[in-house]
Amino acid sequence: MEIATLGGGCFWCVEAVMQRLNGVVSVVSGYEGGSVENPTYKQISSGLTGHAEVVQVTYQPDIIDYKTILEVFFTTHDPTTLNRQGNDVGTQYRSVIFYNSPEQKQIADKVIADFNNEQLYPDPIITEVSPSKTFYKAEEYHQNYYNENADKNPYCSFVVAPKVQKLRKKFKHLLKAE
Repeated sequence: MEIATLGGGCFWCVEAVMQRLNGVVSVVSGYEGGSVENPTYKQISSGLTGHAEVVQVTYQPDIIDYKTILEVFFTTHDPTTLNRQGNDVGTQYRSVIFYNSPEQKQIADKVIADFNNEQLYPDPIITEVSPSKTFYKAEEYHQNYYNENADKNPYCSFVVAPKVQKLRKKFKHLLKAE
């Protein structure tokens, strides 16, 4: 098993996408990259702790590799906007990869360079690539959020669902059987 730590705006969105990939064993929403130990959602929401909302993805590299996970990640959020995903604004919503090994850093840098060279977006990718230090699991009510709240929370319908639909359309061959 290997771990990928990714932030692409609200962790509910990234969690919902990553959970559907074949070879992904678990996805945990949390926080990383800040200065406060054991931060709470309320602290993170202030934008003052330096943390980003991230997910920690545990996956089987013999089924899905890190490069493929990053390709899905970059395709299902906007990696060209600084500290923003749609209406979610602040450093806690930045696009970020916290790498867990030198190999992950190398792969992340290459995927970013390839996407920029192919000009897949009108603007360059500005995703932060930083070493993973300490991941803090988010409160329990944030875990598995989309799956448990898709029909209860309008945010799920208007923000998360389109990302899941994009995943299903573009990466159907990577999905778990439903």
